[in-house]
Amino acid sequence: MIEVVKHGILLSKSDLGFEHDGVLNPGVIRVNDEVHMFYRAVGKGNYSSLGYCVFKGPHELTYRSDIPVIFPQFAYENHGVEDPRITKIGDVYYLTYTAYDGLNALGAYATSTDLTKFVKQGILVPMMGFHEFAHFAGAVHALNEKYYRFNNPGLITDAIKAQRYVWYEDDIFFRGLINNKFVFLHRMKPDIQIVKVDSLEELNHEFWQNYLLKFHEHIVLTPENPHEVSYIGGGCPPIETKAGWLLIYHGVYDTPTGYVYTACAALLDLNNPQIELSRLPYPLFQPELEWELSGEVNNVCFPTGAVVFAERHYIYYGAADERIATVSIVLEDLINEVLMHSKPVFDAS
Repeated sequence: MIEVVKHGILLSKSDLGFEHDGVLNPGVIRVNDEVHMFYRAVGKGNYSSLGYCVFKGPHELTYRSDIPVIFPQFAYENHGVEDPRITKIGDVYYLTYTAYDGLNALGAYATSTDLTKFVKQGILVPMMGFHEFAHFAGAVHALNEKYYRFNNPGLITDAIKAQRYVWYEDDIFFRGLINNKFVFLHRMKPDIQIVKVDSLEELNHEFWQNYLLKFHEHIVLTPENPHEVSYIGGGCPPIETKAGWLLIYHGVYDTPTGYVYTACAALLDLNNPQIELSRLPYPLFQPELEWELSGEVNNVCFPTGAVVFAERHYIYYGAADERIATVSIVLEDLINEVLMHSKPVFDAS
């Protein structure tokens, strides 16, 4: 088993109104020797915005903004901006987040060239109801019944059903272009899917209809181990290594007292990250300590950001949906451990 060092709580909620009820699920990016963190801040009434702070090295807090840096401005996000991830492609930072309007949770993104001023670019994922999704995604191959279980609006009123879209969350860009394409992961329960485009301007309704006709080809990871049997979702932006793209994601399993969220690890092919090379068959880490076991949502370790310092892989995660913590692992040890569980390779290109 690999050694995972839990460094404890890094950031807690404050008395400020915008983060009075919790801080969690941060996106992080390293710039020189600093870590810039954008985190979900929860105010009263469960309205979320994004807070911002800076660390020297992985842990020494040097700046924390006393106002949210990104907040709800448009109808599609009027109940909150949540769970950011951040990646740099070329000279541009891409910050993705979940836009929540009280009914729909959809991936959106903003861009920046200086980590100070962000320009919101709108919704990144399809805006379609479950009936339309199932019509296209099930046209060639039968859908896993869990897609119906997790996403079908069921017996809600027709008026609400007409306004409800399939939820797409956990949008995560890969660092840099891959074969001159923008590549990002997103999650529609229960699996993790991948998108590859020459330009983000391609992502219109017609694109998504054609994408869904080959939906089964775009699934990168699907639950297969006991700790992820309920569903999985994207975690940290993948890190490029010689062995492949290292992906830290979250796995969820059900218990009599509710879901348990764990951190998981896999390697994806460098040239075609649609190919899964290997995966840990056990959780990388999971809720064990009091502040991971008890909070706004109990039993949660939700990884969303990672950086490397001095050959150690630091993973930042939301703990019990109330606070932010970190673990670290020797990067080479982690890669070697994941490689021990390699899979037969099928080229999905």
